[in-house]
Amino acid sequence: MKNKISKELKRYNFLFGETGAAYHEMYLKLGMSDSAISILYAVLENGESRPLQEICRCTGLSKQTINSAIRKLETAGILYLEISGPRNKTVCLTEKGKILAEKTAGKVIAAENEIFASWPQEDVEKYLELTEAYLIALKEKTQNL
Repeated sequence: MKNKISKELKRYNFLFGETGAAYHEMYLKLGMSDSAISILYAVLENGESRPLQEICRCTGLSKQTINSAIRKLETAGILYLEISGPRNKTVCLTEKGKILAEKTAGKVIAAENEIFASWPQEDVEKYLELTEAYLIALKEKTQNL
């Protein structure tokens, strides 16, 4: 086999997968789909609204998945789309959506904040530096494919 997977990459892949599974379990316990809670998280992170393009970029979900989840959330009265330019839309929470977002995505954000707060600040900084360095290198490798 030409490209043998290193033990470090195997461990990374395992941790990455398990992290995704832990988030999925959290979302299930909160009674929401991964895509719906990801949208609420992205909006809540920004306040009460966020441009649709930013939501697509920051969640990593496909446009089709985002649009399908948004339609369901709109039908449920959780959010609405506002035209914000000739080709742009902003996702806005309704009052019902604000309450739901706090009860769901807000709990996820609180848990994540608690985790980082429990770590020494230098560990948080190092973790973020290494994660950013990995992302930059991955983007560079992607350009060279």
